[in-house]
Amino acid sequence: MSWSGGCQCGAVRFRVDGELGEASICHCRMCQKAMGGFFGPFVEVRPADLVWTRGERKRFQSSNRIQRGFCGNCGTPLTFERGETVSSLAVGAFDRPGEIKLIEQLASGARLADFAELAALPDHPEDEPRAAAYLASVVSYQHPDHDTEVWPLIPPL
Repeated sequence: MSWSGGCQCGAVRFRVDGELGEASICHCRMCQKAMGGFFGPFVEVRPADLVWTRGERKRFQSSNRIQRGFCGNCGTPLTFERGETVSSLAVGAFDRPGEIKLIEQLASGARLADFAELAALPDHPEDEPRAAAYLASVVSYQHPDHDTEVWPLIPPL
């Protein structure tokens, strides 16, 4: 089994040649801040199975034990690293994140109060007229969810 992924701008890409490990979400405050969201979704990988296919990640030492890798161009969170070893990759950075099954929640004591109500919030599908009109005007410069030989194709701002 092979899994690919990368950052939003396409400057950093990776491939995992092998099975993925356990996938979880972590509610700790460090994961919330690192991901800029309610939690950090990560899936374990064996370091020997991970190949960086384009670019290099930058790292931030978020604690005495953990480094977090990210794209230095667009800021996409990519890794959770113990020392020099990548132990987990961000689920959202994969090209097929919907195929990764989350199995547990960690640090639930730090879970944000609104987390339990998220699934009950009103849903606004993309085909509603207002949303559809807005989405029709959007031109995405995001890297596609597959490997490309050449990137970026983004016009300068």
